[in-house]
Amino acid sequence: MPRAAGFCVFDTAIGGCGIAWAEDARIVGVQLPEDDDKATRARMRRRFAGAPESAPLPDVEAVIGRVRALLEGEPDPMLDVPLDMSLVSPFEQRVYEITRAIPPGRTLTYGEVAARIGEPTAARAVGQALGHNPFAPIVPCHRVLAAGTGGGGFSAEGGVATKLRMLQIEKAQLGSEPGLFD
Repeated sequence: MPRAAGFCVFDTAIGGCGIAWAEDARIVGVQLPEDDDKATRARMRRRFAGAPESAPLPDVEAVIGRVRALLEGEPDPMLDVPLDMSLVSPFEQRVYEITRAIPPGRTLTYGEVAARIGEPTAARAVGQALGHNPFAPIVPCHRVLAAGTGGGGFSAEGGVATKLRMLQIEKAQLGSEPGLFD
């Protein structure tokens, strides 16, 4: 993992999330809630060994506010949030770029993401890349579903139930279809 200058755990509508940042305030990683704040904090300490838990930098505090609002249903694509992708492979960077461009409340399938990066047979690899996403929900992997609008996998605590809850908060639309949760 990139060297984090610090991390913190913060409350959201779905539980305590974690965020780690570099000295220049770029986001190094985000953690969706574990079972409780103690477990989220322990995950952050493992992911960002040596980084102190501390008060966030002002720019990071602004990102935290936006993540909170997003998880309360406020549509924010967060495309301007600076991410440190120094340890992310070029393939994952392309997947995350397409995934970041999915507007709140909309979804794509793994196959559609694969096609948009120019590798239409790479749906499984897209799923693996999203399973390793270090920036959820800023890189909104919850907006990528299995073919036929199935949930697909989700590596965050709570699995697909968490993914569907996040989509419900966003009042998600499946492609051009009516809302998933009306």
